[in-house]
Amino acid sequence: MPLPPPAEAFDPAAALACWARREVPRPVDGGLINRTWTVGEPPSAVLQWVNPIFDPSIHLDLESVTRHLAGAGLTTPRLVPTPEGRLWIANAEGCWRLTTYVAGRTFHRLAGAAQAAAAGALVGRFHAALAGWRGELHAPPRRIHDTPARMVVLGDALAACDGHPLAAAARAVGAEVLAAWEGWEGELDLPAHLCHGDLKISNVRFDAAGRRALCLIDLDTLEPMPYASELGDAWRSWCNPAGEDHPEESRLDLELFAAAARAWLAAAPPLSERELASLVPGLERIVLELAARFTADAVRNSYFHEDRRRFPQPGAHNLLRARGQLQLARSARTQRAACAAIIREAAG
Repeated sequence: MPLPPPAEAFDPAAALACWARREVPRPVDGGLINRTWTVGEPPSAVLQWVNPIFDPSIHLDLESVTRHLAGAGLTTPRLVPTPEGRLWIANAEGCWRLTTYVAGRTFHRLAGAAQAAAAGALVGRFHAALAGWRGELHAPPRRIHDTPARMVVLGDALAACDGHPLAAAARAVGAEVLAAWEGWEGELDLPAHLCHGDLKISNVRFDAAGRRALCLIDLDTLEPMPYASELGDAWRSWCNPAGEDHPEESRLDLELFAAAARAWLAAAPPLSERELASLVPGLERIVLELAARFTADAVRNSYFHEDRRRFPQPGAHNLLRARGQLQLARSARTQRAACAAIIREAAG
């Protein structure tokens, strides 16, 4: 999968001119896959370079789904067409889009249980609204959470990494990930629902005070998947106060989990008993899946953007992230019974 080109390869001002706008785009840090700029002062739009891993037809899906969300009363960024009516602009680097700007704040870690509950309630309303969408997806499915396939990729990467400076360290971490996956207990064959697909906390937009969750952003990953996969990815991001770069401190915070899970269940569509039972194992599964992806990319350096200022050695940042996810998986496993009790009580 291609990484974004170097920053100097982009010309966001030239891209913005396709929308007949002359403001100076201001870069936004933090994206691992796409690149983002705000437009205007104060911002009135968001310009994004979209990584070629996403088929441009995703914009047809974004237009249809966000129109439905807005019609259901949810706040959502909307695509801004060019004067000629185009939803995106393609060039040799990938493609560009312009969306409306939702004023507020982005967080990379939750400040407490109140924020967790706000995020959970918003995602529940989002899922409830999507349950009423009757459109057809145009972009080919990416099957981002095919965990068995991710483990095969990890095994292949470790087998082929002879000579890589991080080979020994990656193989040690990878062996632990694969062993933990072998011991995972859960169900994979579950009903699929249209989901966001990447519910890390930075994709939840809060109001300026950080109290109310306004909307979800970056809907490139829209895809049918089980709620266990969607919520597992959300909770692994929301409920680990240490974030991804502090493996020794990674843990599942039960208070954050309880607040988020209760709020989501109160607003989400009805779930079957199978789906309810799958939610807690789904958290551990997605954490192990991400650990596998980070470990494989530590020796392949082909997908996740790394912070080269802090981690000059290619792959070192991803290996650190992998260790953090592995530690989070251990914490989730030890608290599985407590999490399941919270789900049962909340489902009532």
